Amino acid sequence: MAMQSQNKRSRFGWLGSAFGQVPTLGWLFGMLLSALIEHAVGYRLALGVGLSSIPPIFGVTVIFATPLLIPNALLYVVLIYVLPVAGLALVSARWTNKICAWMLGAPMISQLVHLALFYVDLQLWASVGDYRALLAKLILIAIIVTLSLNVVNGYMGEFSCSHPGFMALGAYGASVVTVLLFTPNNILGTTLLPNSAALAPFVFPLALIFGGLVASLGAVLVAVPSFRTRGDYLAIISLAFTFVVKSLIENLEVFRGARGFMGMPNVASLPVVFFWTVLSVWIINNFVRSTLGKALNAVRDDEIAANAMSVDTSRTKMTAFLFSAFWAGLAGGLLAHVVQYINPSSFGILKLSEVLAEVYLGGLNSVVGSIAGAVGLNVLMEALRPLEVLKWIVIPVLLILVMIFRPTGLIAFKEFNPIDLIQPRSKSTGEVEHAAAAD
Repeated sequence: MAMQSQNKRSRFGWLGSAFGQVPTLGWLFGMLLSALIEHAVGYRLALGVGLSSIPPIFGVTVIFATPLLIPNALLYVVLIYVLPVAGLALVSARWTNKICAWMLGAPMISQLVHLALFYVDLQLWASVGDYRALLAKLILIAIIVTLSLNVVNGYMGEFSCSHPGFMALGAYGASVVTVLLFTPNNILGTTLLPNSAALAPFVFPLALIFGGLVASLGAVLVAVPSFRTRGDYLAIISLAFTFVVKSLIENLEVFRGARGFMGMPNVASLPVVFFWTVLSVWIINNFVRSTLGKALNAVRDDEIAANAMSVDTSRTKMTAFLFSAFWAGLAGGLLAHVVQYINPSSFGILKLSEVLAEVYLGGLNSVVGSIAGAVGLNVLMEALRPLEVLKWIVIPVLLILVMIFRPTGLIAFKEFNPIDLIQPRSKSTGEVEHAAAAD
């Protein structure tokens, strides 16, 4: 029995070692093959295994909606996702490692290649159905919001509850610009640029930036009084700010009050949302790794000591807070144009709970943790949607368990270095290529 157990461990150890040799590029090619197979035979295979259609989220929703179809959903997932991804990743490990080693001399080009291939995978996966496309865009927007809040709650060490208010300001600010320019309506009147819908995609980035600036302006109203005090006053003032913004919009007829605002042009396609998400990850990651980001960590650890070491603590906190609010407002503008309808109730206490859960689930002081938290919680909420009311029991219990066993989150205090993602995983291949380059 001991010999059999040892043989099993050695076999699984070999498997883990083999997968450990697969670089990120190999997994991306595997995902590409999986997406192509699903496009080609996904629907017919789903019918063949007893499903009514292609499962929207890797079969998880099918499992919760109809437990009797668990074997069918698992079989579909294995045939469409597990075998193609794992198989091609293992088979191609040798030459994908060589490609990664060859591209090490041009890291920027290598990062762009990896990013482009990841986008192609995402686009193919999302193009299977409108539900997937919408889910992909909402998850990308959630990543921006979570990252922006982590700047304050994680890197700065404060507790802010104002991000739903910033998102609302950004959403309404960006929407007013695009609707006023391109969409006639009963509230704002005729368009300023009639018969110019083709210009909307080019004006949209400016509208998003305007929404972010409006949110930053609102952040000043929170930061000025709260940073003059200590303790939990930022949490109290920021929470009050969120309720004030929500109540103000509900009573402004120019925004149709509680009925909601609509008419935004359809300009927030998946490529657009993906671009802004990548840009936010890149800029926020550089921000937290910069000198200002390190000063922010010093303020979090000990503000008095940081001030004694010539760190301008007031300026550092104000800059970080306005920077965070800008990206939250930009995310709100993206959300408004993805859904093409916004309502003040969308930016209330439920949105605050959702964003805070994403930050603390993923991990404080970590870009990777924020991405993992946003993706994980959104996928979990969609997967548990068939449970209806029970979903709001399962998710809080899971969050409580995470807070008990991992109080700082799943991936906390971890720096994100994009170069690590493009490295070859085979040491021998990397050493050979480096030696060849040196010769």
